[in-house]
Amino acid sequence: MRTAVADPPLTEAIARAINRLAAAPIGAYHAGGEAASEPTAWGALALARAGCSDSAAAAADWLAERQGGDGSVGVTASQAGPGWPTALAMLAWRGVDPTRYATCYASGVAWALAQRARTTRHNPRLGHDSSLVGWSWAPATHTWLEPTAFFFAALRESGPESQARRDDAERILIDRLLPSGGANYGNTVVLGQELLPHTQSSGVAAWALAGERVTDERLAKTLTYLQGAVQKPTGLASLAWAARGLAGHRAAGEEVALRVASALSKAEAAAESHHKLALLTLAAQEIAYQPIEPIVSHR
Repeated sequence: MRTAVADPPLTEAIARAINRLAAAPIGAYHAGGEAASEPTAWGALALARAGCSDSAAAAADWLAERQGGDGSVGVTASQAGPGWPTALAMLAWRGVDPTRYATCYASGVAWALAQRARTTRHNPRLGHDSSLVGWSWAPATHTWLEPTAFFFAALRESGPESQARRDDAERILIDRLLPSGGANYGNTVVLGQELLPHTQSSGVAAWALAGERVTDERLAKTLTYLQGAVQKPTGLASLAWAARGLAGHRAAGEEVALRVASALSKAEAAAESHHKLALLTLAAQEIAYQPIEPIVSHR
């Protein structure tokens, strides 16, 4: 794949970050914390993309060892539920070695399709459509944007049995976009008042919808929002997700690349969070190798 943005500061920061991730592929949210599925999964994907197959497999194996008999993967080494990290483990298994982890992935798919967030009759006063079935952070709770986005992405290569759920998930992700662009955590308008967008939620939604033929103008507005958000002070995870969302739509330019390169270098030097380091590494990789040709049309 041709590179759109691959400046030396970005590629050098990626190389240093990959070395650190490879040295300890089982990660936590913060230094000294318990090993956790989300940072380990994101790290596995970054390592696999960098060609560090042994370290990537070590992370994917750890996730496989955490998988329960029902197919779910819990939050940490000691916490078997809730199972929303199953989606991230599925992404890691597909990214590291689809053949080696085919059984793990299939079990994750079966578990994911059995999960149904709580729905209610659509109430126009709430803005978003609460009757759509997505995924939640915990069992028997309302559909939320981020877990729905994660499972939508994780099920992309799962076959026809998941198509109906993926169709619903895509409708949810678009439905949750704010009229003026961006996304909150799940609500859009409450009692006539449009909610404020959050950078991370907006980036996650844009990332998940990359590669889909979305024509709704709210997605284009979301990309515009993200381009402004990355120029403002924000947390490292939020910056990473904004960049990933933009890169998926070939909309991460030189300024975004430099911001991510700087943040990635600082995160690598600080060595305080495997989670943030992995997310920023993925963002940097996706900026460096974002496709030249558009993959989403906005009409």
